[in-house]
Amino acid sequence: MWIDEGPIGGTQAPAPKRRPKVSRPDVDPSELIPLVGQKRAKTLSARIADAAVAFASERYPDARRILRPIVEEAPASATARELLGLTQYRLGNWADAARQLEALREITGNDVDQHPVLADCYRAQRKYALADELWVELREASPSAELVNEGRIVAAGALADRGRLADAVRELEKGWKAPKAPKYHHLRRAYALADLYERIGELPKARKLMAWVVSHDPEFADAAERAVSMG
Repeated sequence: MWIDEGPIGGTQAPAPKRRPKVSRPDVDPSELIPLVGQKRAKTLSARIADAAVAFASERYPDARRILRPIVEEAPASATARELLGLTQYRLGNWADAARQLEALREITGNDVDQHPVLADCYRAQRKYALADELWVELREASPSAELVNEGRIVAAGALADRGRLADAVRELEKGWKAPKAPKYHHLRRAYALADLYERIGELPKARKLMAWVVSHDPEFADAAERAVSMG
């Protein structure tokens, strides 16, 4: 599974400023063998690895250029579809990102791993009913805490987009407790919740929570600047 660094369709939880060191992944050609044959599968898997490096390096147009012909040649490749969907998402091409990730759902039998990203694509297109449906599916599937957390952030953002700020706050507050050793997804959720607190005028709560994010990661997005601006 390819991991996206966080929804960007207008969410209140941006990706971090610093980037991890990029390493070339090993792409298993076995998925491609029944689609294009053993020899061609080896070539395409190497190309997908190239695309993965481009994606991780934020060279999204390069990743798209590599992946498009692979998807055309092997449309049933979940690996290529998933990475192309995430690439289009990062480029802000919401409609095509959704198309690729919907194709991925069909190939994988409705795997929920990319539900947060797909929901954010629909959110960006103001297709809120579809985004809401995906959140229900994800929540009921109860995958990893990190994945549910990402889905919750998108769901709250979709509520806020519709002017339902109080509902958005309640969504992010559900079960929230600041951990002593937070992981990245905890910081994303706290940032999103602090943003919503500020928007509804709960400045003390917003300030405290944003400062908590900064205390654990001073370089997290623009959290330091936001904390200062909140007084």
